[in-house]
Parts: sequence; C-alpha cells; structure tokens
Amino acid sequence: MQSIQTILAVIVIFGLLVSIHEWGHLYFAKRAGILCREFAIGFGPKIYSFKKNETVYTIRLLPLGGFVRMAGEDPEMIHIKPGYEIGLVFNQKGKVSQIIINNKSKHPEAQVVQVERIDLEKQLIVEAYNQEGELVQYEIDEKAHYIQDEQATQIAPWNRQFGSKSVGQRAMAIFAGPLMNFVLAVVILIAYALLQGMPVDEARIGDVTNDGVAIAAGLQKDDVVLSINNHSLSTWEEMTSIIQEHPNEELIFEVEREGETLIIPVVPEVREGQFGENEGFVGIRGPTEFSIVGAVQFGFTQTYMFASMIFEVLGMLFTGEFKLDYVSGPVGIYNYTGEAAALGIFVLMQWAAALSVNLGIINLLPLPAMDGGRLTFIGLEALRGKPIDPQKEGFVHFIGFVLLMLLVIVVTWNDITTLFM
Repeated sequence: MQSIQTILAVIVIFGLLVSIHEWGHLYFAKRAGILCREFAIGFGPKIYSFKKNETVYTIRLLPLGGFVRMAGEDPEMIHIKPGYEIGLVFNQKGKVSQIIINNKSKHPEAQVVQVERIDLEKQLIVEAYNQEGELVQYEIDEKAHYIQDEQATQIAPWNRQFGSKSVGQRAMAIFAGPLMNFVLAVVILIAYALLQGMPVDEARIGDVTNDGVAIAAGLQKDDVVLSINNHSLSTWEEMTSIIQEHPNEELIFEVEREGETLIIPVVPEVREGQFGENEGFVGIRGPTEFSIVGAVQFGFTQTYMFASMIFEVLGMLFTGEFKLDYVSGPVGIYNYTGEAAALGIFVLMQWAAALSVNLGIINLLPLPAMDGGRLTFIGLEALRGKPIDPQKEGFVHFIGFVLLMLLVIVVTWNDITTLFM
C-alpha cells in the first residue's frame, strides 16, 4: 500500500512539475509565433500521443523530464534535390497543401512532378516539370505538410522558426519554463496556507503529532511555551532551534495552559537534519492562522525561503563544504516523496513546492543542455550582435547533456547505496 501511495504521489507531482515547466515554454513560444512540433512529458519511446492544432502531445517512457520541440532548433529533416519526383496535393485556393515524398502510388490524387527548385522556408514555392514537360511554379501553403513514409510533418517557414524571432522573444520562450515552476510553487503554498493555515512565529504549540515524544511527555495543542531550560522564548523559531540543538538531552519546558503554569520535561528524539547532521525532534507543529492576504504573502516568502536554501547548498560548491549527499537523483527523490506522502497531503504540498523551486533554479544555472545554458548563448548573441554558430552551440549542449546524464547516474548510485546501507 505504501509503495502504491508513493508511486501515485511521484506520478502526480512530477507530472505537474514537468507539465507546468514545459507549458511555460510552449505558451510563450506560440505567442511569439514559433511552430511547436511536439510537447513531451518524459523521454524515449512514445507511450501515448494525440495532436491538437499544430502540436503533437506525447507521454514518453522515461520519466526524466520533458521537452517542447520548436521548429528550427534542430535541422529540418527534409531535403528535396533537383530532379527528385514528388507528388503535390492542392487545397481549394490552388496552393500546395501536401508534398508526397515517397509512396506516391498511395496518393492517386497527387500530381507527380519533377523538382527543379524548391524553397520551403522563405519563398514557399516549388518550380517543377509537370507531366507535359512544362516548367511550372507552384505556391506552397504556409501550413502545408510533407508526407514521408506516410507520416505527415508540417513545414516550418522561416517566420515560424525559433531562430527568426527577436532575442527577447527567444529568451522569454526559454525563461518561461523555470518561471512557471516558481509560479507553481507560489500557488501551491498559497493553497497550503488557505487550507492548513498560515504559520505564526509564536512560541505556541499548534498541534502535537503521533510520531514524536511530545504527546507522551504531556505537551498539548495551544500550550504557550514560556521557556526551555530557563531560556525565555517569544518565537517559534527560537523554540525549534533549541529543540534541534539538543537531541537526546532532557529539556525542561515551562508552559502556560489555560492560565496555569506547568513544568514538563521532554527528551527530544534524534532525527537526521537537512544536511545529514543529528537534530532533536519532539513531534510538534507550529501555530497557524487563516488569512487570504497572509496566505498570499506566505506563498511568496516561503518560495523565497526555499530558493535561499537551495542557493545556500549551491554556494557550498565554492566553499568546499559541498557533499554528494546534499543532492538526490530520481531514486532519492522517489524515496523522499514517499516519506512526504506518508506524512499527509500538507507535507506533500510543501515538498512539491520545494521541488518546483529546485527545478526552476537548477534549470536556470548557466550549464549546457539546461535552460540557463541556452539563455547564456542568447545573451552572448545580444552582446555580439550575431548568433553563435548553431553547430558549435549544438555540440556544447550535447556534451553538457552527456555530462548531465553521467551526474544523474552517479547521484542515483549514491542514492541506492544510501538507501540500502
């Protein structure tokens, strides 16, 4: 039952995070007039697909991310040379709507011609010899398809290609993916605060959980903690800091309950902290209040806090404090998602928001094959006044993708060994 719950949680969370990220790319690319050939969740072989308007929406086998395939990002695969025989199908306006590359016998409605010259990007014309041997110029519809091996692919005129758009339009189409992850995190956290209540920084117990020592020690919901070990308290942060700093040590809680002052000894359990160190844990939740304005504020401030924590970890790369245990691959994230799901929907919502912020930041790092790497090349183009050679850029992204996959393998192996140690 636990594994089914984990699998469902992973599918929902990763489906949501990747979908909203790729939707950001798709929406702003389409707004710029770029032809988006495919919107994919996952990589590898297709499991399911359907086409709507100009875009094929697919779910693929390997759940390691997703992509939006924009026209012009990869070289167009069709090359029709002079002397090649093709079939032409015309629409009601007399323009070419289909170009039959092979298997022309399956398209008796097509007019077979011999190509002299064809331009599918700018002029949208084909000059060809008809059956009577006359050289005729045919206009090609800008939404025409070429049919190869009975697979239809829409042509991509230059004005529909990624490279034809302004630096700002291309940058926005790339930046929109990570941006949507930050937006999603804010929305999830606002919903969390509206449903669960917004945390209040008071030294008061909002609730007592069943998985800690607080309930057995006698702490109760709405107890106001006046002091711990004679250290006066006024905020939740002060109280939790003392608890975390004293695992397996007796702490004397002075609490106020219904106008009465009580002395309650508590020994925090030892739990693993964020960076692998031991921390004290007693099993209490903070106080909350319900407010629409406060919930919106909480959504933004908590997103900022998650981002700060991630940048703190990344900063350790430069200070030498970074450890491989601070990052997780698919196996580690799967395991943590299962733990979050077991603790309830509200913990899972916070975990999803944290993952969304993490996905947004990691994608914005100026690394090849990442959105940040692509933005770096667009920025260099803006500074130079001309684009980088597409082949050189493509080679850099390919090398970056290979290194990224190697890192995923290393981190995943570390997750597996940690999981079974």
